Amino acid sequence: MATLPPRAVFVTRQSEYDWLIARHATRGQARFFLEQRGQSLAEVEARHAAQERAVHAAHAALPDEWRHADIRREDLDRFLFTPEDVVVALGQDGLVPNVAKYLSGQKVIGINPDPARYDGVLARFAVENLADLLVRAWHDDAEVEARTMAEGRLDSGERLLALNELFVGHRSHQSARYLIEDGGKGEEQSSSGLIVATGTGATGWARSIMLATGVDLPLAPTRTALGWFVREPFPSVATGTTMRAGLLESGRLALTSRMNDGGVVFADGMEADFLHFGWGRKLDIGVASERLNLVVG
Repeated sequence: MATLPPRAVFVTRQSEYDWLIARHATRGQARFFLEQRGQSLAEVEARHAAQERAVHAAHAALPDEWRHADIRREDLDRFLFTPEDVVVALGQDGLVPNVAKYLSGQKVIGINPDPARYDGVLARFAVENLADLLVRAWHDDAEVEARTMAEGRLDSGERLLALNELFVGHRSHQSARYLIEDGGKGEEQSSSGLIVATGTGATGWARSIMLATGVDLPLAPTRTALGWFVREPFPSVATGTTMRAGLLESGRLALTSRMNDGGVVFADGMEADFLHFGWGRKLDIGVASERLNLVVG
């Protein structure tokens, strides 16, 4: 049976310029909106042009026999990835975790379209390297890291995956109330919510928490472990603060919601894609069986 040629799937996000035009309808109205706030449309257009040039160059880098597809970040939950895909996340580092939870072993190449603006921790390659990276990735001749992911699973069977971190809390600024259990210990808590981070996420939100609290958990991107951190636990006659952070390896973190309404679980900063975590719902969090295959060299 004939096999399909490989397909490059280019994942991008809406640029600031695209957003302004969508909101204000015309370039002139967008310029007026920014100038009233002391900002320049020229800067926004320059960043948009850099992204467009990178997308054009990425398409031009495709080997002749390859197929391709273009997908925006907001449409990922409706896109069907196939085993023949090599995924190209073209933009900010956040695109890599955004796409990770929709994959099943496909390799991901992160392309940084604007190194002067984006750090390039996950999207680490220049577009000029893409042609070679595509071929190497397809032929298993590229250095690939199997990045650990986190899984949150509700008692209903619903689950959510994260490459950076899972957040559990209230969708507003209200206190999150829950029972937390880990390693035989349990505590009723009221806090600003908690996050469970991977080694990949340990350089982001989790890093900020560790710096603020003095907690330093040994997390690495490929280590089969997660770190959990409670944000601003509040002591009261009914809630405690002794369980603030911990390391998950083979075990699972168990949470039971005490929130009548507004309890949520979301992953990697994508608040629109969430699980309801209302009163009495049970959630357990641990290392996912899935891994992200990130091309790193």
